[in-house]
Amino acid sequence: MRGCCEGAMRRAAKTDANAAAIDAVLLAAGATIARTDGIGAHTPGFPDRVVGFGGRNYLLEYKDGSKPPSRKKLNARQQAWHAGWRGQVAVVTSGKEALEVIWGLRILRIKRDRS
Repeated sequence: MRGCCEGAMRRAAKTDANAAAIDAVLLAAGATIARTDGIGAHTPGFPDRVVGFGGRNYLLEYKDGSKPPSRKKLNARQQAWHAGWRGQVAVVTSGKEALEVIWGLRILRIKRDRS
């Protein structure tokens, strides 16, 4: 039986160097994580993770905090997706920032980051 995407040519999703560390912090806090960094072939610009915590879902785009600011910006596809999304989405560079999102401490910053 053929898979839905078998034979399709696509570019491999890049994983930020700090992704495993952010995931570990979220898991330790009791969150569940769905890795979505590979679905860009079907939905260009979709965030890297869907995180479940406290009965809610959070969309998180991971960026490597050790890189210069120009390397932490959303690419064109990510910018377009984020601009068109009518729900919550946040860009995080560390486990601390990810916790702030799921604990509800970054609501104002989320809105500012998306403008």
